[in-house]
Amino acid sequence: METTTNNRFQQLFLRLALGITLLSVVADRFGFWGKSSAWGNWQNFENYTKQITSFLPEFLSIFGAYAATFLETVFALLLILGYKAKWTAIGTGFLLLMFALSMSITLGIKAPLDYSVWIGSAAAFLLSSQNQFHFSIDNKIKN
Repeated sequence: METTTNNRFQQLFLRLALGITLLSVVADRFGFWGKSSAWGNWQNFENYTKQITSFLPEFLSIFGAYAATFLETVFALLLILGYKAKWTAIGTGFLLLMFALSMSITLGIKAPLDYSVWIGSAAAFLLSSQNQFHFSIDNKIKN
């Protein structure tokens, strides 16, 4: 199947939307969104992480906060640049799926629906099904 110009831009839009969304939540943890932030600082985010991973020992919850932030930052940058895009999209899909499941278990199904975590995970998995990533480092390397 031939990829149309529209499909190329739709794919780029999806990569950018996922990447920028991930960077936005990381920025929120460090107070960059000011009064419109969800957490506003690291301590609030760490407490939220403990809440949604209350089924884990506390040290694993805290580790999870750091690991999630690291992975979200790396995945965001790789998606935006389009480097190792297929594997990055798979990783993003699983990361968001873990968030959605943890939120569902501890907060109920409404929370991940309100924050579009399920749709983000599904979008990442859909992106991973692509065979070629236009406007990407992967495409430049391939050519």
